[in-house]
Amino acid sequence: MACFLVPAAEAAAVSIIKKTTKKTTVSENGFLKRIDTLGNMLWGGSALLAFEHIWHGEIVPFFPFLTNAASRETAVMMLREMAVSGVGMAALVTAVWAGMVVVAEEMTKSPQKAIKRR
Repeated sequence: MACFLVPAAEAAAVSIIKKTTKKTTVSENGFLKRIDTLGNMLWGGSALLAFEHIWHGEIVPFFPFLTNAASRETAVMMLREMAVSGVGMAALVTAVWAGMVVVAEEMTKSPQKAIKRR
């Protein structure tokens, strides 16, 4: 229905954060260095989900664009799906990205620690 809108909204927020942090400083924080990866993951997933919804006729090229927004009963179902599925997908993608950043930071620190021990 419209679950892809939640990760798309998070992707838009991540894009704004990326633009503002690139202008101010180059951070040594691993999360800020790799925030573009999170944006790419969210935009890509949202685009694929939007395509799938277009394919199944849930998104149409005329108002109200989302077929479930036409009536009050189906709009409630759509909002519930956004709250459950959309937030869940966005949270899962963000958690996977955070785990990737932590692992990448540990992998880049390990050779430096080994050199300092010698």
